[in-house]
Amino acid sequence: MGSLKEIKGRINSINGTLKITSAMKMVASSKLHKAQEAIENMLPYERRLHHMLTDFLSSGLSVESPFIENRDVKKIAIVVFASNSSLCGGYNANVIRHLQELVDKYIGDYGKENILIYPVGRKIADAVKKMGFTPMGDYQHMSGKPNYQEAADLAAELIDRFLKGEIQKVDLLYNHFKSTSTQVLTHETYLPIDLSTAGEGKSGNDNMQADYIIEPSAMKVMQELLPKVLRMKIYTVLLDANAAEHAARTMAMQIATDNATDLIQELTLQYNKSRQQAITNELLDIVGGTMA
Repeated sequence: MGSLKEIKGRINSINGTLKITSAMKMVASSKLHKAQEAIENMLPYERRLHHMLTDFLSSGLSVESPFIENRDVKKIAIVVFASNSSLCGGYNANVIRHLQELVDKYIGDYGKENILIYPVGRKIADAVKKMGFTPMGDYQHMSGKPNYQEAADLAAELIDRFLKGEIQKVDLLYNHFKSTSTQVLTHETYLPIDLSTAGEGKSGNDNMQADYIIEPSAMKVMQELLPKVLRMKIYTVLLDANAAEHAARTMAMQIATDNATDLIQELTLQYNKSRQQAITNELLDIVGGTMA
C-alpha cells in the first residue's frame, strides 16, 4: 500500500486525465452528430441510385460501357480510408491490419510493383510507408474535413487511369458506420462496376422489373450518369468513414472516462483506509506513551 501522498498524487493525476477524456468525448460526440446526419442523408440516396444504375445496366439493354468491362487485372489500385489522429480505439488498427492482409494477397497475385495505394488519412499514409509503398498522393485533409470537390477529384483520377488502362481494378477499404457502438470494416470493388449486386437491398414492389423510358439515348445517359455516380460513391464512403471515426472515438473516450472514474473510486477507498490506519497507529502510540 502506497503512502498517502503517493495515493493522493495518483488521484489528482487521474482526475486530470478524466477531465481530458470527458472533454474529448463531448467534442467527438458533437462531431459525430453532424457526421451521422450527413451520412444518413447521403447513403440512402447513393445506394438507391446505385441500385437503379446496376438494374439499368443488367436489364438487357444494348448498353456498352468501359466501367462494367471486366479486364485481365495487371495493376490494381486500393483506396483506403482511416483517420488523421489516434485515440479512437481499434478504428485505425483494424483498417491497417486488413490492408496488410489484402496487400499480401495481391503481391502474390500481381506483384508489389503493380499495387497502387491511395491512403486517405495520416495514420494509414504512415502505415503504407512502413509497408514499403509510396502513397499515391496526399489526402490527409479529406479525412479531417470531407469535401465533395476533393472526393470528386480523387474519383476523376481513378476513372481516368481506369479508362486509359493504367489500372484494371480499384478496391475500396473503409469502416462503415452502422451505429455509435458498431463500425463494420468494408472491402468492396469500385471499378469495374459489379452488376451482380443489382436488385440487392430492395423489397416488395421494388423487386418488379423496371420499365425505363430513356431520353435521348441509353448510351448518352450512361456517359453522363456513370461518372457522377462514381464521384458520389467516393464522397459517400468518405462521409461514412468520417462518421465511423467519430463514433469510434466517442466510444473510446467513454470507456476511458468510465475506467478513470472506477480507478478514482478504488484509489479513494485505498486512501481512506490508509488514512484511517495512520490515525489508528498515532492513537496507539499516544495511548502507549501515556501508560508508560
